[in-house]
This record gives sequence, C-alpha cells and structure tokens, in this order.
Amino acid sequence: MYESNIDLDAVTAIDTHVHIEADDCGHAALPQPLLDAADAYFKRTGPSPTIDQIAEYYRELSMVAVVFTVDSETNMKTRPNSSEEIARGAARNNDVLIPFASVDPLQGEKAVHKARTLVEEFGVRGFKFHPSTQGFAPNDEQFLPLFTQLEAYGLPVVFHTGQTGIGAGMPGGFGIRLSLSNPMFLDDLAARHPYMPIIMAHPSVPWQDEAIAIATHKANVWIDLSGWSPKYFEPKLVQAARTYLQDKVLFASDYPAIKPERWMRDYAGLGLPDEISQKIFKTNAARLLKLV
Repeated sequence: MYESNIDLDAVTAIDTHVHIEADDCGHAALPQPLLDAADAYFKRTGPSPTIDQIAEYYRELSMVAVVFTVDSETNMKTRPNSSEEIARGAARNNDVLIPFASVDPLQGEKAVHKARTLVEEFGVRGFKFHPSTQGFAPNDEQFLPLFTQLEAYGLPVVFHTGQTGIGAGMPGGFGIRLSLSNPMFLDDLAARHPYMPIIMAHPSVPWQDEAIAIATHKANVWIDLSGWSPKYFEPKLVQAARTYLQDKVLFASDYPAIKPERWMRDYAGLGLPDEISQKIFKTNAARLLKLV
C-alpha cells in the first residue's frame, strides 16, 4: 500500500507527467512499431528506464515524479503494463515517486472494479487516460460509471490532449485518432463531474484556445505542460500561465520522451517571474495532489 514519504521542503519541483514505458521484465505496453515511431519522433535512443532507475534519477534532481502507464489493451490489442507493479515500485521509492494508475475504459465494469482495487488496496493517487490510444471519447455516457467512481475518490485524473507522438509519421497514424483527444470532450466531462479534478495533459495542439477556455471556466480543470519544450509554447499559453491561470498550470516533462533538465533549461527562456515559477514547479501540484 503506497503512503507518501515526500519532504516537500527538500524538493525543487514536482514533475506531474512521467511514463513507465516498460515493466521490470522489459514488457512494453504498446506494439513495437509504435515504440519505434515514437523514438524517431522524439529523437531518442536506448532502453526505457525501469521504475527504480526513474526514482534514482529524480532523487538526483531533487524532484518528485508522478508515474503511470496507459492501459490500451482493448484498442491496441497488447497486454498492458501493470499499474499494481507501478504502485509497488512507488511504495519502495515513496520519497520521490507518486503512483497514478490506468484502466481500460472499454472494459466496462471490469475497469470500474480494477479502479476500486487500485485505490483501496494499492493506494494509487490518481489515474491516467489517453483517449486516442485507448480509442474512446471521454464524454460518452457509457463511461459514466467509471468516472462517477473516480469522482467519488476525488483523485486527479490526467487526460492526454492534442497531438500525440504515438503513431506519428506512420501510415494512417497506425489508426490512432487525434480527434478523440480534443479537450472539448473534457469540458463535457468536467461539467458532468464537478468534483473530479481533471488535468489536461500537454499544450493541446491544435486546440490551445479550447484548453485555455476550459481551464479558465471550470474550477476542477488544470493544464500540465508536458510533451513540448517550453520554447515551442504558444504565446497565449505563456501569457495565461503568467496571469490568470498561474494557479492552474503544472510543471510536467513527459519523461523519458523529454528530460526535465532540458524542459527547465528551455522554460528559463520564457522569463516568467520567480513567484509564478514556484507555483508552476511545485505549489500548484502539491495542492492538487494533497501533499499540503
């Protein structure tokens, strides 16, 4: 059972978006052609780090990492990585890791039951969904039982939004539909489940205006800044983070796709005031994750 042992005063930042791409036996949750295309898209080489390697890496950086996988078993027809194993790995590294889980919405009641088990028996602190790879529209009423259950727990739920590197450059994008990751689906979900904290992951290219509008309008919606170097952020996103959304924007790297050191280096070029950066790096996430 995971219990946090994080000393907030000792860490400089909370990275709210870190992927566990392969389990301790080397199993990957996506087909190999997709992994190869993603490596080419992000220009990276080498094996995916294990959860213990990620923990040590973030320990050296004096950062905390929110870690998760994505369960796309039905749509991708591949066995998922184990959220239970991720929770166990986070428990043995509870000074730097916070476990989120993933369930496959297309599995109906099985997904609801698994979500209960992951919260009540393993102590996960949130959930991650990727509508495009999981092949579902978050606002479809057939998923009402799942999101009603998650709302009851009051834990943060991360949704991929916008463009994805998964399937990028492949014929037909490997059948992956970007339209399912339009943040407007999450506006419907946030209205229906007002006490479920929703994190819209990534600058929502090409729907940045929509994401900013939703985060502004819905008290239960945040934006994480993962998956893109800050030097490519649209000026409207930077301005929102500087002003009226400064309490609802979260530092996130998308590691191992993007290293947090590179993200931080490029972020420095945005010129945001230190007091706002402190909110983005740590304060906002600490509040959302109930670490304070």
